[in-house]
Amino acid sequence: MTIALSIDQLSVALPADADRPYALKQVSLHLNRNEILCVVGESGSGKSMTAGAIMGLLPDRVRAESGRIEFEGRNLLELNDAELRRIRGAKIGMIFQEPMTALNPLITIGDQIGEMFRTHSKLSRRETAERVQALLRDVHIPDPLAAARAYPHELSGGQRQRAMIAMALALEPAILIADEPTTALDVTTQAQILKLIRELQERKGTAVLFITHDFGVVAEIADRVAVMQHGVVVEQGEADTILNRPQHAYTRALISAVPPLTPPPIRQVAEESILAIRQVNKIYRKGGLLGRNKRVTHAVRDVTLDLPKGGTLGIVGESGSGKSTLARCVVRLLDPNSGHIEFDNVDLASLGRRELREHARHVQMVFQDPYGSLNPRRRVGELVAQGPIVHGTPCQQALAEARELFELVGLDPDATRRYPHEFSGGQRQRICLARALALKPRVLVADEPVSALDVSVQAQVLELLARLRQQLGLSLLFITHDLRVAAQICDHIAVMKNGSVVEHGTAAQVFGSPGHEYTRSLLDAVPGRHWTPPSFAGDIERIAA
Repeated sequence: MTIALSIDQLSVALPADADRPYALKQVSLHLNRNEILCVVGESGSGKSMTAGAIMGLLPDRVRAESGRIEFEGRNLLELNDAELRRIRGAKIGMIFQEPMTALNPLITIGDQIGEMFRTHSKLSRRETAERVQALLRDVHIPDPLAAARAYPHELSGGQRQRAMIAMALALEPAILIADEPTTALDVTTQAQILKLIRELQERKGTAVLFITHDFGVVAEIADRVAVMQHGVVVEQGEADTILNRPQHAYTRALISAVPPLTPPPIRQVAEESILAIRQVNKIYRKGGLLGRNKRVTHAVRDVTLDLPKGGTLGIVGESGSGKSTLARCVVRLLDPNSGHIEFDNVDLASLGRRELREHARHVQMVFQDPYGSLNPRRRVGELVAQGPIVHGTPCQQALAEARELFELVGLDPDATRRYPHEFSGGQRQRICLARALALKPRVLVADEPVSALDVSVQAQVLELLARLRQQLGLSLLFITHDLRVAAQICDHIAVMKNGSVVEHGTAAQVFGSPGHEYTRSLLDAVPGRHWTPPSFAGDIERIAA
């Protein structure tokens, strides 16, 4: 095979005040033409830093200290900014992880894609517009003309990601770098994006460097795999070898942490319900000028569900299906338009603000983004103690209980003196769990609590939730779009689509013999669904060490 890109003994040095001296240490990789190389590893492993080094987009005070990055006979590390600008986009394209951040919110999608041609070609305005339309058709956006005229916020997450792919492929680069392009997408959109990248790669012969922490994605798309840990490539080889016969302990531990799609044996839970959701509706109305052209959206439509005492009810579905809206109605962050939410013979949906405050401690919520939901200006111990203090617990007692909760969720009690930014993502999610548990709730509503976490950290948080459920007698309402996670932690599953529950049953029933076409389509879209992760007993613990 012809090599498209070669990285030889690349070391990237971090600033003197960083936790470690190097972001990358003697990294050697090669990318062949017409292949997909997946680079996998946890946050901080050096995946994105490798991409930044290739593109000449390293952060301030971070520099390539030694090594070579060979492309078309030239060392990219020796090029100046003007020379790199001629290569970026034209010869090496990049899809960034978060399209809403990478796209300019003040410029239309068409103009942003067209900028590639205005910068690197002499096409006329009409020719540029035609090429933009053709690119949007190539990435299967339903209405290319409307999408070109739209601003980023007017497109869905999947459409924004498709627009980013169109921009990266505009000048038909020889190499495409995709940095976690499917992490925040729901399962069907993720499947479409993966299929699209594979299709474009095969059609155009592009070499793809695909960065991910999701081994399901690796099983779906990779030709070869490189595994990184702490800035070092610890293992690389053919995809089948790495996925099924890994040699390095770190690779084995990562694969062991991937949740299988097959649910565990049925757990015995009480028949009695602790939370009964009855005919709940939530409607959003958006009025036009002078009350005309009103838009009505049924976010939640006649939902009826029961959460068994001590059990876990999973609610799954795509973005926009109504999962998070229902969760916010349950904890009364949103007021439902109609229906009942009964907890302990009390209808939470009908309570006024003062009455609700008395009952709110029994139903607490863990949010999706652990960093965004923690006040960065306050110490984490204060954040955990805040709820009990509001409900009358003396300050010193509440802070002492916060230390006990830190120990319960696997954190050092002395860490209560630190601020949120001093913790990793997985640690911040544990802090959010401690905060939710501070009021001694009986029901925990978890809204995508592990979707942003690495696979090994995800496994640890899921194990912690299962232990707390058993230890504290908690009942969990678990919102997720990750069907692998739902299969492992949930006793019952409710599948939502367009605000309605289309299927409901035990995890074994829903995953083993789904009755609704939509459920089957979700399961068919799970990346790597035909790959069964091998288990390597005892290796997960080695990651933490």
